[in-house]
Amino acid sequence: MAYGICPLSAVAVRNTSTDSSEMISQLLFGELVEVLEVKGHSWLKVHCLDDNCVGWVAANQLKLITPGEWEAYRNHYAWVLDYVQAAMSDDHYLPLTLGARLPGFDGMRFSLGEASYSFSGQAVFPKDIHPSAELLLKIARRYLNTPYIAGGKSPLGMDASGLTQIVYRIAGIQLPREADQQVFLGETIDFVEQSKPGDLAFFENRLGKITHVGIVVNPSEVLHVFGRVCIDGLDHYGVYNREAGRYLYKLRVIKRLLKSAPTAAKTTESQASTVYSNQFELF
Repeated sequence: MAYGICPLSAVAVRNTSTDSSEMISQLLFGELVEVLEVKGHSWLKVHCLDDNCVGWVAANQLKLITPGEWEAYRNHYAWVLDYVQAAMSDDHYLPLTLGARLPGFDGMRFSLGEASYSFSGQAVFPKDIHPSAELLLKIARRYLNTPYIAGGKSPLGMDASGLTQIVYRIAGIQLPREADQQVFLGETIDFVEQSKPGDLAFFENRLGKITHVGIVVNPSEVLHVFGRVCIDGLDHYGVYNREAGRYLYKLRVIKRLLKSAPTAAKTTESQASTVYSNQFELF
């Protein structure tokens, strides 16, 4: 088995091995993959470690690594929390976005192969993340006004399921890539009035297929992607866009993935206000 890591800000994962093929997802810097197939010198079929997404990436946009490096990068990294922040090496800059990983980060520096970088932005280690509705919404709000791009999941462009996936991922909860896969997780909430911040709201098309998802801000608002990441009205019928003056998506179900913890919000707030020696202040 061959392994790889994303060495660039964002790399397209495509449905087939051509540049004109649909982008079904993206790899952000530091994401790990298994290489399933090699096609000529130009394309690699990969299996994404975090969400089991399978697709094709350009061979010149992926760095192959050893099994030992794969294990090391998998077990020791930090999340980038800045919207966009450059890492610096001796002779170049590397732009990194919210949701990227810093492999082997020691609080100031990280390395990828022979290249060593310093990073002075906000970063957090997974062990210091404590999932809560407050944390989810703080992360989600950082993406507000990010433009819609099908298959995207970076601050430069993302789709609805890419938004929910990356927000939950940073907060310590893994989700599949697509909305019609994410819907199978969590506890069903019977009425929109019973929804809580951080719940996921799923929406269906006229054929009854789940095609859209958003993060509940409160029982009457949802943060989702419609042209850009935005906050729209939410009720028992669906998403209501005040600017357009109409409903955009029909509500199918609301799911809760966060476990009830009365003191979680206070704990997270306390931890988020503390600057650890090996990480920067969360928000």
